Amino acid sequence: MKTLLLIDANSIIHRSFHALPPLTTPEGKAIQAIYGLSSIFLKLWREERPDYVAALFDRPEPTFRKEKFAEYKAQRPAAPSELISQIIEAHNLFLKFGVKAFELAGWEADDLIATFSEKFKKTPDLKIVILTGDRDTLQLVEGDKVVVRTFKTGISDTLTYNHDVVVEKYGLEPEQMIDYKALVGDPSDNIKGVPGVGPKTATELIKKFGGVQNIYKNLFGDPKLQKKLAPFQKEAELAKDLVTLDRHAPLEVAGLEELKTKELEPQLKQYFEKMGFATLIKRMEADRRGSPQADRAKAQQMF
Repeated sequence: MKTLLLIDANSIIHRSFHALPPLTTPEGKAIQAIYGLSSIFLKLWREERPDYVAALFDRPEPTFRKEKFAEYKAQRPAAPSELISQIIEAHNLFLKFGVKAFELAGWEADDLIATFSEKFKKTPDLKIVILTGDRDTLQLVEGDKVVVRTFKTGISDTLTYNHDVVVEKYGLEPEQMIDYKALVGDPSDNIKGVPGVGPKTATELIKKFGGVQNIYKNLFGDPKLQKKLAPFQKEAELAKDLVTLDRHAPLEVAGLEELKTKELEPQLKQYFEKMGFATLIKRMEADRRGSPQADRAKAQQMF
């Protein structure tokens, strides 16, 4: 089975920026996020280079969610210039790895991931792995066909969510994570959800009634529940609309072959030299001398 790796670029860059200590290039430019991203990629290429890969970026323009809810992500502080410069630089890094990057004004990276997943998930003998720093894409998980790999701590310790892991952790089907987030909210995106409804209550409601629409259809048989939830129906429905990923963003990609990976070329080493990544250069050289058997053993633990 071949693998398509979909990278939530902004999420991983943010995580690397905050997880690693300050690091600068020989010219004094902040570079720790690029170093972290490079380290993650070298590990991926060494242990199991995906057959196909795409990096998906957010854009600075307002998204369709902002048009529906003006306060969407309004609580987030402005990104520091040191982070913005590294988000821009990451496009160059992906180019050195031979990875094609995609971005689309008005849509978030998660929507582009959802669109790629929807487009290619029916491809025979293809597994889709979403690499991200958060869990917003859990709604896309399908069996072992579409899985989400995220970080537990730092940028090295990871956990892969397939269908069974999602059900074990949340007690819900992956597609029900949309209704779950609509009820409990998402503080990171300034989505309030329904006041007084936490993870336990949300799970119980979804198991009993189904999605948000069915919950509100069945309120009138329970006066206590009606009193608690009825005043916030519009908020819950808006929250569900906001957390639902768009699987049909107007992306232009001819097919999988456009995303095919390549062997690492000398230009990557030259890029690392320019950035002052001596440790990563040593890792590249050690990887070339590595044992294929050891690489395969590590790869079995990867996805």
